[in-house]
Amino acid sequence: MAARSGDLQDGSVLGADVNGVQVALYRIDGTVHATSNICTHEVALLSDGYLDGDCIECPLHQAVFHVPTGEVRSAPATEPILTYPAKEEADQILVELPD
Repeated sequence: MAARSGDLQDGSVLGADVNGVQVALYRIDGTVHATSNICTHEVALLSDGYLDGDCIECPLHQAVFHVPTGEVRSAPATEPILTYPAKEEADQILVELPD
């Protein structure tokens, strides 16, 4: 379990540790998403950034990433962030990490 469903409000981002992996959880229009919580440009927590619609802005140098796909939408980042399958079951947010 990454978090309880009630911990993540619509239009917000929350950092979580899932089996030692830093993950950012998002609720966008009622749907839960999960990405790496570390910006690919510099080491900064995306969960400390600004969520605007379906994009997250890094708090350090304002790189912007599309949450559902991980793609870079604005420099200075050039590498996408990892995305992970996420779902809700029984008031829990679950994230599937790669093996």
